[in-house]
Amino acid sequence: MAEGEFALMQQHLEAALEMSSPVGAPHGGDDLYAMLADGAAQQRDPVGLQKYAPLAEETASNIDHKLHLAIAYRAQGVAHTLAGGYQQAEARYKQALDIFNAYPAPWQIGRTLFELGELARLRLEPGQALDYYARALSVFEELHAVPYAARARAALEKVSRV
Repeated sequence: MAEGEFALMQQHLEAALEMSSPVGAPHGGDDLYAMLADGAAQQRDPVGLQKYAPLAEETASNIDHKLHLAIAYRAQGVAHTLAGGYQQAEARYKQALDIFNAYPAPWQIGRTLFELGELARLRLEPGQALDYYARALSVFEELHAVPYAARARAALEKVSRV
């Protein structure tokens, strides 16, 4: 998603959130919080992640919405990755992956595997990164998710050259 598209999406979701629940109330809007946290994760937006990932996790936990909880966990993983908290990031990604595998939610699995690949790359673990990227690529190819497959393929090539 392009940066401008995310900003526009964020504006619309925040407006919907204001209409759906009282100001500052952490209840309701679970779909919106999950989308905002996920969008912030995709954009690598630390401010958005700090604001929305905890709210997404809280609302999903309150209503026991497993899919949204896993999305929140992955967003928290991205936040930890950006902050250099690699152990916390890995734990969050694996929590998310466990839930996505239980559904199963293949596209979400692929996205989470890709994040684990990114984390392994940052940790200077090329073998692990290659494994995660390859697994993500396999999922995306099976789903015919062309842009995501291309991104995973590019990451694989980048790590392979190192």
